[in-house]
Order: sequence, then structure tokens, then C-alpha cells
Amino acid sequence: MRTIGIDIGTTTISAVVLDREQERVVTARTVANDSFIRSSNAWERIQDAEMIWRKAKAVLDELLDRYPDTESIGLTGQMHGIVYTNRHGMGISPLYTWQDGSGNLPYQDGMSLAAYISDRYGIRISSGYGLLTHLYHCLHGEVPREGVCLCTIADYMGMRLTDRKKPLVHMSNGAGLGFFDGRKSIFREKMIEELGMDPAFLPEITTKFSRLGEYRGIPVTAALGDNQASFLGSVGRAENTVLLNVGTGGQISVLSDAYFESPEIEARPFADGKYLLAGSSLCGGRAYAILERFFRSYAAAAGAEDTPQYEIMEKLARKGMAADLAISGADDLTSAASPAPERLEVCTAFHGTRADPKCRGSITGMTEDNFTPEGITYGVLKGMAKELYDMYEVIRRGTGICADTLVASGNGVRRNPVLLAIFGQMFGIRPLLSDAEEEAALGAALSSAGDA
Repeated sequence: MRTIGIDIGTTTISAVVLDREQERVVTARTVANDSFIRSSNAWERIQDAEMIWRKAKAVLDELLDRYPDTESIGLTGQMHGIVYTNRHGMGISPLYTWQDGSGNLPYQDGMSLAAYISDRYGIRISSGYGLLTHLYHCLHGEVPREGVCLCTIADYMGMRLTDRKKPLVHMSNGAGLGFFDGRKSIFREKMIEELGMDPAFLPEITTKFSRLGEYRGIPVTAALGDNQASFLGSVGRAENTVLLNVGTGGQISVLSDAYFESPEIEARPFADGKYLLAGSSLCGGRAYAILERFFRSYAAAAGAEDTPQYEIMEKLARKGMAADLAISGADDLTSAASPAPERLEVCTAFHGTRADPKCRGSITGMTEDNFTPEGITYGVLKGMAKELYDMYEVIRRGTGICADTLVASGNGVRRNPVLLAIFGQMFGIRPLLSDAEEEAALGAALSSAGDA
């Protein structure tokens, strides 16, 4: 009664073995996804798809050797990005990741390609969405000559494991490619044709966790989008529950019966007619990494050893939190939620936002007293949290959904208790840490076992 779930993330590849009888993860494995390729195009963020396949397969084979009685294999991974495949089902391009910036490049009438599409068709699409990246390639003659289809990296993993020639993509990943009608769970083919893209490149869509085939005699199911997998692995199907995930990026998700979208919020297909209302901060946990890089650079320039600064930054963040409490005269962060003019505020939109790619980060409210290392460190954490809280407010106002439970996941909060406390302050709810550390991999295992 065991099943394996694999999550191909941007920076790591993780897998879990789920014992369904005992309802617990018996083994977890994580390796670095150090597959980024240097590109001559500044807007590109590409990874070696073949290297990712080899790394993920090695992890899977290791677990199957230890647990040969595994009954099914589930997949998930970074959404939005695409790999081109040929007629034999083999990848013939790098993985153009969700961080691809081609959609933000100038296109027509002073607008970017993403803005032009949104303005012309009234749909929500952002740079990094696979079909927008594909459109850019079509416009510039950069589609591989032997390419016949495209899919996400997790779907490509499924193809390779089962020797499929064409991908079968769950609607959760299909929606992440863009030009997708979430209500009907189909691609907007007429729109795609009008823009000069060949609909033959589109993968087949399934609304179920369909069986792709077998690997080593074990059924492999269609890959689930990583946001949906993380929610399933952390929250299950709980309503009025907010899931906060902070890793390389940042994300807020709420389960809903109703379809609701805004410039900041997507309605992502989940299962059984439900949607995940999701908002994403483009920088997320990277904002803290950017600050660490700043401190490390200064330390090295001052003659100190070039070593990670996170341990020192945690101490600074705690001092900053104490100073924030002192400003308001509050006993805890929950009662210190109201703004004060003496507070230093940091906007962490270093890479823009989905709604406004031109937006940039900022620091305001600086005074002689708060412009300190601890003030900046605490301010960055608070800025990371505020990006996600503001998205929740959009969902609450648009749907009436009021959260009574707050679940946090991802290494960005697991390793940062101050950030966890800030979330509690903003939402007015004591946050719970997800029981599973590899939430997306667990969600993939659950979907494969039919427990989604």
C-alpha cells in the first residue's frame, strides 16, 4: 500500500514514499536541481531538461529499489514552463521556466507581449506562461524545427517514464500554460490560431488523474500542477483555509466552489469542479536571498569570510520584531498590526508583480532610528508577507471567503520563525506549519493513489 510522489521544483527535486495504510510518509528524498543554463538572452531563465530527467529518474529508481511493492507513481513540478518534444516524445529544447521574461519585452504600441494579449483578448496572462513563451518563439522563428508538441517538465517526466509519444496533461497544468478556459477546461484554440500558433502543439488535456502508462510495471498518473499538489499535500480539501507557501517564489491559495479572477488572482482548476484561487509573488523567498547576498557582499568587502549570513539575519530579524512591538506598545505582533509613521516599510516586488511587471521594490518610512540592519531585515520579511496578505484581501472581498485556518509551508517559513509570526500578525490567525515538509511531492502521491 505504498505510492511514490515526485516534485520537480525550480531548485530541488523531491520525492516521498507514502504508506497509505499508516497514512504517513516513510521516506523522503531531495536533491539539488542545479540544471540552469547560462543564456545569451537576458530575459531567459532556462534549465537543462535532459539533466532534470536523469536526476529525477535516479531518485525514483533509488526509491523503487528500496520499495519494489510500490503501487503507483504520481508527479508534479514547476508550472508554466515548457519543453518542446519531437514526434518520438523526446525533448529537443531546454526547459523555458516560469521565470522567462520574453512576455515582458516591448512588442507593439508601447506594450509588452503579455500586455498586448491581455488588452486585445481580455484574458489574464503573464510572462513565463508556457504558451506566451511559445508565442514569442513563433514570432521570432525560435521554435525547434523538429518540435511537434510542448508540455511542462513534470509532464515530460511522465512521457519519458511511460514511453508516450505525446503528452497527456492534467487540466491543472494545462491552465498554467495560459490561453486556457478554466470553466470549460479546454485551450482557447480559436485565439491561439488567430495569433499564428499551431494548435497541433497543444498537449491533450485530461480532467482526471489519468493513467499515462507504466514504469517498471508500476502505473504512472498524469502530473498535477505544483500549486494544487502543495494544497492537497498540506490542506487536503479543507475550506476556509489559506495555504501560504514561501519557497523560491511565494503563493497564497484558497479552495473555492466559485470561479473568481482578478489581475492579482487566478482561478486554477483543482478537482471535482472546484478551483484554487491563487496569487503569486514573483520574488517570494528570493527577496530574503537577495538581502542575504547584500549582507554577504558587504561582509566580504570588509574582509570577513564569504559565508552564509542567514543565522545572523535571524538574530537581526528578531531585534527588528522587538523594535516593531516597542513602536506600537503592543504585547505581541497580533496587536501591532496597525500602521505607525515610525515604521520602516519595504516593498519586495524586486521583479514586479503579475498585475504590474514594471513595479519595483522600495523602502519608505526611513528614519535615523529605524534605518538599521535589523530594521531592513525585518522590513523585508514583512514586505514578503504583505504581498501575499494583500492578495488574500482581494479574494476575501471578491468571494466573501473568510479564513479561519492558516497553514504555512515551504522552506521560507519553516526556516524563518519571524516570518511565520508576521503572517500570524497580518491575518490575525495563529499559523500552523504543514505536517509534511515535501508537500507537493506528497500531493502527487495522494493524487496517484486516488486520494485527491
